[in-house]
Amino acid sequence: MWKIAIIDDERQVLQGMKRAIPWQELGAEWVGEALNGADGLNVIRATQPDIVITDIYMPLLNGLDMIEQLRREGFQGKIIILSGYSDFEHARQALRHNVSDYVSKPISVPTLKTILNKVIQELIDEEEKLREQGELKHMIMMYEPFIEREWVRSAAVGTLESAYQDRENLPRPYRYWADTDHAVIGIELIRDERTRKYSVSDWNLLRFAVSNIVGELSRKVFPFVEYTELHNTRSVLMIHPEVDSKENIQKVMEELGLRVMENIKNYLKMSCRVGIGGRKKSWTQIPESTEEAFRAIDLRHSRVAGGHEVYAYQTDFMQEQQQSAVFQVKFSYELASAIKAAQEMEAIQLVDAYMGNLVNGRGITSDFVQMLASELWGVISYCLYESGQVLDTLFTQEQIAEEIIGLTETVELQRWLTEKITIICGSKHWKGSSKHRQVVDFMTQYIHDHYAEDVTLAELSEKVYISRNHLSIIFKNITGETFNNYLTRVRIEKARELLRERNMLVYEVAEHVGYRNVPYFSTLFKKLTGMNPTDLIK
Repeated sequence: MWKIAIIDDERQVLQGMKRAIPWQELGAEWVGEALNGADGLNVIRATQPDIVITDIYMPLLNGLDMIEQLRREGFQGKIIILSGYSDFEHARQALRHNVSDYVSKPISVPTLKTILNKVIQELIDEEEKLREQGELKHMIMMYEPFIEREWVRSAAVGTLESAYQDRENLPRPYRYWADTDHAVIGIELIRDERTRKYSVSDWNLLRFAVSNIVGELSRKVFPFVEYTELHNTRSVLMIHPEVDSKENIQKVMEELGLRVMENIKNYLKMSCRVGIGGRKKSWTQIPESTEEAFRAIDLRHSRVAGGHEVYAYQTDFMQEQQQSAVFQVKFSYELASAIKAAQEMEAIQLVDAYMGNLVNGRGITSDFVQMLASELWGVISYCLYESGQVLDTLFTQEQIAEEIIGLTETVELQRWLTEKITIICGSKHWKGSSKHRQVVDFMTQYIHDHYAEDVTLAELSEKVYISRNHLSIIFKNITGETFNNYLTRVRIEKARELLRERNMLVYEVAEHVGYRNVPYFSTLFKKLTGMNPTDLIK
């Protein structure tokens, strides 16, 4: 029920309004009354009505002074002034105090009913907006962990845009990166006969357990760490030692790597390999440390402890092995991102470029081809599962395993991957992942709430930490139209509603929906609706 209080020094007027207001029809209730402004102030403070109907000229405290005091105290309710005097100065002061309506006495019952209906509708609209804002805030809070995880992962593999290289553009939780050194520990889980039979969801549970183990162990050693999964069986632990630290960080990382390996083996009955990347001065060099960590694993060089697969990056040896066939971290991440966005051609081009580099390398055996096929299929399966999709409806594990065994050359692997990518990206089942839908839901809601402002894709890309180009692709895949087309359609639809109300001129409507150039607005309006804006206000 909407609460209404009435303040008027004429008892007859006060009682007449109480009888005239259709309380039940309006869904309203009377909560208090007063014959002067001072008592009215106390009544309003005590009852906190949604609507106040008040006179201006009253003893002890006039209506305008009472309203001014209420607004100073933060009263947000609607105020309707009914006055026997109609002068411009009073009306101006009423507007300054955000009064909903200013009406001269006497007032007819139909007019009073119309005004109350209008004000109650304003209250309903404001409640709905607050509810939507609450839902939007909740959605953002739900989505924040996903945004943060994606940003950290991009920082680890080197796919962030150059704009983030300035300290001011670092997300707030990671501003400290500008004042520390950086290094990466790479972790690769080893598939054995037991784990090869695991489903994607089983592997996801294992990764969750590994993240808990690594997080608990690493935070005992380093005050600042981030852990992020890559795709398939690999993950990254980023550490940020203080710049002036005299401690032998490489030695500490090697010892941490051994403890991680031992705990994973003891608690999860799984084996893993650990690679130690080089220490870097700038956070923009973190991807170099990531590649170094996994290159150390791939080339099985510089084992730091006998009998344990912990490897440290060694510059001289690695430079001699630049042409060796190794599994590049950035490539796997970019491939997964392209597939998650259903970008078939981009994914195929990445595969073609990677395979071309392999052909120029050394040591390409049939065993390596099959190993690489398994790794890449694991990347594809995991990235789709991570986005809420499972490939069982397209391919069975038995089918994939049988096909991989038949691959012996890089050209066969390239053809096989291309075929699978085409099937996946063309599948109706894979038109936009659940998490991407969360992104697009956020974007569309933001457009509906801020259409009158200068909304840009670049602005939204900063809010969700996804590159502008990638965000554009995601939006188009899920909505079927470009971001700019959607924004334009929302603005024109809102403009049509406002024009039909006939309360605003065309240039006012144009400005209200975000267009300062009226001829341009009129052109867009005609293009989308088939009518001129003036046709709706004649």
